[in-house]
Parts: sequence; C-alpha cells; structure tokens
Amino acid sequence: MTAPAFLTVNDLALSRKAGGGVPFRRPAPRSILRNVSFALHAGECVGLVGKSGSGKTTLLRCLLAIDTPDHGLIACEGQPVRPGSVAKLRWYRRAVQYVPQDPSASLDPRMPVLSIVMEPLRRLKVECRPESRAEEALEKVGLDRSLFSRRPQELSGGQAQRVAIARAIATRPTFLLTDEPVSGLDMPTRDQVVSVLRDLVETHGMGLMIVSHDLSVVAGLCRRTLVMDDGEIVEDAPTGRLLAAPKHPATRELIAAAPPLHMHV
Repeated sequence: MTAPAFLTVNDLALSRKAGGGVPFRRPAPRSILRNVSFALHAGECVGLVGKSGSGKTTLLRCLLAIDTPDHGLIACEGQPVRPGSVAKLRWYRRAVQYVPQDPSASLDPRMPVLSIVMEPLRRLKVECRPESRAEEALEKVGLDRSLFSRRPQELSGGQAQRVAIARAIATRPTFLLTDEPVSGLDMPTRDQVVSVLRDLVETHGMGLMIVSHDLSVVAGLCRRTLVMDDGEIVEDAPTGRLLAAPKHPATRELIAAAPPLHMHV
C-alpha cells in the first residue's frame, strides 16, 4: 500500500497580464501554469526540469506559498497551503524549506555563518537549543568549525551554498525545495554539493525536489523526473525510463542539450 503523499498539487493554474498590446485595450492574461497536478512523498528525490520560460520558477513560488494560483490547490499532509503571514505559515515553513540558486544574495553579509543558520530556528520558533542545532546542520553539510564565525563574503561559492543548505535543514524539514542548487559552481565544487544533497536524501531521509534546466544534475540524483513545457507537466516518470524513452518533444530537446548523463540511481 502506497503511503499518503506529503505534498499534493491539484489542477494548479495561474495567469498574468501580458505587457504591451493595443492602446486603451486591457491586456489579455497570459497563462503561466495550466492544469498542473502531481504528488510528492516523504523521502522522495524528484527533479523538475524544463527550458527557460516553461513555468518552473512560477510553480516553485507557488510551492513556497509566495504566489497565489488562480485555480487549484496545494496541500501539505492534507492541509491547504496559501500565502499568508509568518505566523500562519510557520507550520509549513518548518516542514518545507528552500535552498536558493544564489546563496550569496540570500545570506546576510552582516551575520556570521552560525547566526545565519540559527536565524530560521528563532523566526519559526523551533523548540531546540538554536546554537547546537545550527552546529549540527553545518556539520551535516561538511563545513569545518573554523568557518562558523566567518561572514558570507569570506566564503567560497561552494561553502556559501553549503551554508544555505545548512540553514534550510536546521529546522529538520521533511522536504527541501532547491532552485538550480549547483548553478555557477565549478565541477569539483558542484560534485561536492551534489554529494551533500545525496547524503541528506539517502542517510537522513529528507525529501528533495531539484528545480533545474540541467538534466545532468537530475540524472545524478533523482529517481523521478517531472518535465515542464509551456506551463504544463508534460512527462512524469522514473528518471531512467524517461531518459531512455522520452515521450514528449520537450524532453527530447532537453536530453539533446545535456552533456553525457551519468545515472546514480
């Protein structure tokens, strides 16, 4: 018997007003998401891929309870998820955390590393000893204690990304949502960060969604992959099967554009 889904997305749709157009005429809405439905299970590692403009970022913003869809529902363990105040969303922010694409833009340059990782614990009122929990998270991502007192501008790109991951896992979430987590990193650093993410899934049982245009990252980590094109999920299949026998032209285009793919799973 399949366990109940941790996060469900049902029939999500979102449109925005298109710019330009005919003077004095109201611009027609442009569809960004259309009929998006899928489910994520605890401990699952899933890739969400698609070319630029396919709707990945908008879908991620909906999953993070930042954007409000026009239609449809996102639910976490059966409880509806909608944008709201910090207090109303505290339960969700503890359970679902986010790792941004550019950690240097999201890490406060005035704060030392340890304080950065403690910040969500205090803001979300997690019952724990913040300093001990933050140290534990930093150790999980392989950062040396000598870096705990440094500020973000004193870190390498790979170290900053590890701090961003540590900050996200400090609340001990059930699921991590990551946006291009190794974009812009050199290959050795990229491999190190991928190894950290793999360890979180395999050793600590954390669920993970990787949002990316890069199939090589997804092939190395994810057992299941969702492909977006023009605001829709056009394929949802085990990663190996999807790469071996893609059904949609958008999937075939992504595979053709990717470097040689090495499956970890």
